[in-house]
Parts: sequence; structure tokens; C-alpha cells
Amino acid sequence: MTATAAPVVLDRDGLGALVAALVAQGRTVVGPTVRDGAIVLAEMTSADALPYGWGVELDAGRYRLVAREDGAAFAHSAGPQSWKSYLHPQRELLWSADRTPEGDVSFTSHEPDVPAYAFLGVRPCDLRAIAIQDRVLTGGRFEDTGYGKRRRGALLIAAECTEPGATCFCVSTGGGPAADPGYDLALTEVVDEDGHRFLVRAGSEEGARLLEQVPHRAADVATEATARASVDGARDRMGRSLPPVDLRDLMGASLDAERWNDVAERCLTCGNCTMVCPTCFCTTTEEVTDLTGDHAERWQHWDSCFDLDFSYLHGGPVRSSARSRYRQWLTHKLSTWHDQFDTTGCVGCGRCIAWCPAGIDITEEVAALHAERGPETETETETETETETETER
Repeated sequence: MTATAAPVVLDRDGLGALVAALVAQGRTVVGPTVRDGAIVLAEMTSADALPYGWGVELDAGRYRLVAREDGAAFAHSAGPQSWKSYLHPQRELLWSADRTPEGDVSFTSHEPDVPAYAFLGVRPCDLRAIAIQDRVLTGGRFEDTGYGKRRRGALLIAAECTEPGATCFCVSTGGGPAADPGYDLALTEVVDEDGHRFLVRAGSEEGARLLEQVPHRAADVATEATARASVDGARDRMGRSLPPVDLRDLMGASLDAERWNDVAERCLTCGNCTMVCPTCFCTTTEEVTDLTGDHAERWQHWDSCFDLDFSYLHGGPVRSSARSRYRQWLTHKLSTWHDQFDTTGCVGCGRCIAWCPAGIDITEEVAALHAERGPETETETETETETETETER
């Protein structure tokens, strides 16, 4: 079988055999599991750990598990974590330094112990997010070597969406419930009167070789048709959407919008949106020492543009107001990200909506900015980027 071979069908036991084959290869399998009232990513040694029979109810600032009668494993929306937690971990040792009794100092670079990951159940939005982080963290002159090592060894098994959540809006960001290229295997779950099964496509030679190791059968016409109809139907059932306008232009022309004051009154600047976002990548570093002062370490950890110290310069923070920090995050995500990386920074997963304690909805904010701007003229004029005003500081 090659990566261009026809799709095949696995039953539930076949999915279990797939996970067993990955474990036998020495891979660390990570997939969705149920814990503490949420569907979270965790290491697994058996497909039995998948959230069979569980779905979710989502809204702004709301997330609830709900039982399903069909026993589906992937009929749920994205949970609070993304694969960023494994590829771009929250905290990572960069190097250490030791002082000898003679007063000399030696430095030791930390080489991360990188497992061979197999990510099971990667949503199409998260598949796009991984591609975006690939570009950000490995596509420039200065590669994040830890990310690069983890990413190159990771095998991606996508699970196409058939049940979009109320906070999902991937279609309006240019994506959709179908998996884009970049996966090793893509699963589409089908549960109907003919049974519980998975239509599987190979997207790489490694994925094709893996399929050869597990029991499967050729895909029948009915299963293929049902799978495609389920994914196509999900495209029309997105819970939310961004306005169908040039978002890059809209955000650049909205720097002085009154709406920023409105959202600033609600935003707690807690940074939850950046922590759950699958594409946000900002980090900072800190040095720590032991009590003797003879051993020091430099650690890299996640940071957020909502942190008051994130933009701190010698005279103080550049963005001291909630208004300026929220504006920075949203404008970068939807507009200036294009200037840096030639792509949007949003994949429409909806996590920032569901996990915002104040229930702030990114799609609602963008729609309000569009409404405040008013009808667009036939010829858009370029807007100049303005510095922060004294009142914002």
C-alpha cells in the first residue's frame, strides 16, 4: 500500500490494533481521554482509553461533557489542550552552568529527551495549527531546535470532524472539518446501522506501512459516501463564523475603534486565550540558581502578550492597558501575523471562546469592529500604524 492507495476501513478492534502497533514500535501514543470533567490529551497504551460515548456542549465561557448513545470516539470538539503542549512544551530547560571550586564556569546545553510521538485524533483545525507552528518555529533563520526534534519524530493521525461545536468557526478561517494534507493517516468515524467503523486514508508512506500491520478491509461505497456526507454536513453546521471580509485590512483600519474600550471592560487579561490557543507561541526565559550559587539553569516557558511584563522595556511596559493588550493579541492573530509568516494565526478551533472566563467571543468582537467601521469603500486606503496614545499607557 502506498500513500496514494485507496481508503480502507477499520472496525473498532482494528483501531485498537492500530494503537497496539504504534506502542509496539516504541512510540508514545497521545490521544483524547476523559478526565476531570473534560476531554484532555494524555498518553495511552490502548484504544480503550479513547472517550467512547462522550461529546461536549460548548458556549462562550462554558464547557460540559455530555453522554452520547452512539458510542462514538471522536464526536467531540477540541478540548482545553492542543498538541502544542507536547511539541512546544510549557516549560523547557535550555542550558545549565556550573562553577568549579577553582572558580571556572562550564556551560552545558540541554538536549531534550524526545519521544517518538504518535498523535491520535488530531482535529483538522489542530492539523493546520501544527503547520502554522512549523512555519513559525522551524521555518525561519532561527529554529527552535527542541520543537524541531519533537516535530520531526511525530506521526499524525487526524480525525475528521463530523460534530462541530457551538464555538467552532474553522470554515471562516479558510479551513474546514476535512483534513488538509500533512497527516500520516486520516480517520473519518462512521456509526450507523451497519456498525461502528473508521474510513482511513494514508497521507504518507509511513502511514501506509502502519496500515499494512493492522486488520482492515477495502472501503465500500456506502461507508465512503456516509463518511463524506458527514464531513460535508459538518461544514454547514459551524457554530460561529468570522465576517466574510478582508480581516487583515479590517484589523489594520480599526486601531482606534471604540470597541476596544468595550472589550477592555470585560477582559481580565488572564491570558487563558493565549494558553489554550494552538498557534500562540510566545515564550520568555528565566535563570534560576541553587542556594550555593554554584549551579544555574536557564528555562524557557510560555508567556502571553496579556502579561503586563511581556512588553516591559527600561521605562516600563509598552502596553499597560487591557485595551492595548487585547488589541495587540487580536490584531496580531488576524492581521500582522500575515506580515511575519504569510498566513493567518487563527484556525477557528474556538478554544479562546470556550475557555475565556469572561465569555469573550473573538467572532463577536471582529463582527463589532466590522460594524463600527461601516460600509467599505470601493477603494480601500492604506492606514498607517499608530503608536500607543498616552491615555492607553
